[in-house]
Amino acid sequence: MSVDWALQEDPKMLAEQLVEASRDQPAWLAVFTAHLESGTLTDQLRRFLGVWGVSRSDAARLFGVSRQAVSKWLRDGVPAARSEQIADLGAATDVLLHYVKIDRIPAVVRRKADRLDGRPLLDLVADGNTRAVLTACRAMFDVAGVQA
Repeated sequence: MSVDWALQEDPKMLAEQLVEASRDQPAWLAVFTAHLESGTLTDQLRRFLGVWGVSRSDAARLFGVSRQAVSKWLRDGVPAARSEQIADLGAATDVLLHYVKIDRIPAVVRRKADRLDGRPLLDLVADGNTRAVLTACRAMFDVAGVQA
């Protein structure tokens, strides 16, 4: 069944209709929402890997899982336990894409930074500290914090 028609509709109105139509089936809406969120996180993971120049093997090392687990996340969706990490990395990727040429981002995330005690951003990912990655990316381009 094709749902191309849905892409022509106002997303807010369509969401309201879905919520109303599923009012008597809250479990359906919960599954739909979870699947939608998982797909969004999977897209963020794909973008993180591509923009940062991280292979599946590298990602496995960074996340402390097997390469097969990363492949499964890309195929079946990011597990709920990793959703916050992937969301942080997605937001950090957005910041980098806004301020840095895409072909330079892999070098930026691998470069040792004084603000990070001489460590690259990817080390923070490996430590599981993705919130610090996002904070560091935002701080890199915080011109309000620069003093004359």
